[in-house]
Amino acid sequence: MSSAGYDRQITVFSPEGRLYQVEYAFKAVRSPGLTSIGVRGKDSVVLVTQKKVPDKLVDPSSITHMFKVADHIGSVATGLVADARAQCQRARYEVAEFKYKNGYDMPVKELASRMADWSQLRTQHAFMRADGVVVMYASMDEEAGPQLYRCDPAGHFVGYKACAAGLKEQEANNFLEKRVKANGEMDYQQALETAIIALQQVVGQDLKPTDLEVSVVTADDPKWRVFSEEEIDATLTAISDRD
Repeated sequence: MSSAGYDRQITVFSPEGRLYQVEYAFKAVRSPGLTSIGVRGKDSVVLVTQKKVPDKLVDPSSITHMFKVADHIGSVATGLVADARAQCQRARYEVAEFKYKNGYDMPVKELASRMADWSQLRTQHAFMRADGVVVMYASMDEEAGPQLYRCDPAGHFVGYKACAAGLKEQEANNFLEKRVKANGEMDYQQALETAIIALQQVVGQDLKPTDLEVSVVTADDPKWRVFSEEEIDATLTAISDRD
């Protein structure tokens, strides 16, 4: 069915009840050609994403899709990096304001809810556009344990045991479903290996340490941190040796 002009404004529904501009935002998430994966274990959350340096003149250390929101919350953004940075800035504001008003750290579920509200608001006004980015949030909650949430351009947010976003999202989800069904209570090492192996499977090649980014939060160390290239290399070597 043709969009027939119904994609000119984000606020206008088509006769079939579709908002084409929001659908285009989901396509924008896939346009950079990257895939991100999040896996929640019984004592940890792991985020993994591809890393592509667009030009040999670019400093690789300045390219990242991992964003620290607070000491206890980290995120990986898939899609348009400029939109991701804007969303991250908003998330940092929400976390800081929550702690100032309430005196304790913001739970990641509350953050995901507020960021989803923010995204949904951008689908209601003609003078705004939806952000072309899907963001996964990882945190170790004091009461609920490891938490993994995914927010999309439509303002939809859900907690996951494992999820994916980007170009190979469906293939990654199929792989993760089988892994989670076989072992729903992964420890930290299993969750880490599952996320990396899933990314290698859907990309269709062995990844080098410079080809991906990895971040974790664990029960032993509830502060979110990003792996160095040396740590990624050691993990990839351990996986290849086991195979």
